[in-house]
Amino acid sequence: MDIVSRARGLVDLSRPGNAVAAGVLTFVGAFVAGGVIARPWHAGAAIAATVLAVGAGNAINDYFDRDIDRINRPDRPIPRGAVSPRGALAFSVVLFVVAVALALTLPLLAVAIAAVNLVALVVYTEWFKGLPGVGNAVVAYLGGSTFLFGAAAVGSIRPTVVLFVLAAVSTLTREIIKDVEDVEGDRAEGLSTLPIAIGERRSLLVAAGLLVVAVIASPVPFVQRLFGAPYLAVVLPADAVMVYAARRSFDDPSAGQRLLKYGMFLATAAFVVGRVALIA
Repeated sequence: MDIVSRARGLVDLSRPGNAVAAGVLTFVGAFVAGGVIARPWHAGAAIAATVLAVGAGNAINDYFDRDIDRINRPDRPIPRGAVSPRGALAFSVVLFVVAVALALTLPLLAVAIAAVNLVALVVYTEWFKGLPGVGNAVVAYLGGSTFLFGAAAVGSIRPTVVLFVLAAVSTLTREIIKDVEDVEGDRAEGLSTLPIAIGERRSLLVAAGLLVVAVIASPVPFVQRLFGAPYLAVVLPADAVMVYAARRSFDDPSAGQRLLKYGMFLATAAFVVGRVALIA
C-alpha cells in the first residue's frame, strides 16, 4: 500500500469531520463563557486538545470495533485494509499523547475535565458500549462536556451548564437512534445495546421522550434572562428540526439521526447568537 493511501486511511480513521466539530463546540463553550479574547492561548489549546482527543477516541474505537465494523461499517479504514489494527492503535496513542500535553497547559478544572474525558474515550468501547443505555450516556456526557471544557479553559463553566445539559440529552437521543440503526452488527457481536435489550420501537420511544425534555428545557436561558430574543429566534427552529428528526427515525433511523445532528448544531448556534447579541 502506498504512503498516500495509508495517510488517507489514518485521516479517515480519526473521522476529521467529527473531530473538528467537537473542536468547534469547545470554541463555543469558551465563547459563551466570554473568555476567547481574554485568554486566546487557553482557548486555542483547548480546541486543539479536543480535536486530537476525539480523533484518538475514534481511532481506538475503530480498533476495538474492527470485527463489528466488518458487518456494520465495511467501508471504514481497518475493514477495507487501509490501516492495520496495530497501526490504528499506534496512531491513537500518538494523538492522545499530544492532546494530554496541550490539556496540561490549562487551568486545573479544565485538566480535570480532560482527564475524565480521556479515560472515558479509552474505556468506552471495551467497558460501556455494550451496556444498555450506559454506553449512550457516556457518549452523551462526552458530547456535552466539550462546552464545559472550553468554558473551564478560559474561566467559569457557569454560563455553559445549561448548554451542557441540553447537548447531553440531545446527544443521548441521537446515540439511541444510532444503536437502532446498528442492531444487526451489534447483535452478531453479542452486544446488549438498548434496542437489543428492550426492542427497537421502545428504544425510539425512549429517545423521542428524552428529546421532548430537551426541547421543553431549551427556552430556559431566555426565561432566566441569560439570553434575549435572538437566542429564542434560533433555538425554536432548531427544536422543530429535532422533533421532526425524532419522528423520522421511526421510519428511517439513519435519516433521523443525521437530521438530529443538524438540529443540534443549529441549537448550538443559538447560544452563539445569544452571546453575540449580549456584546453587540
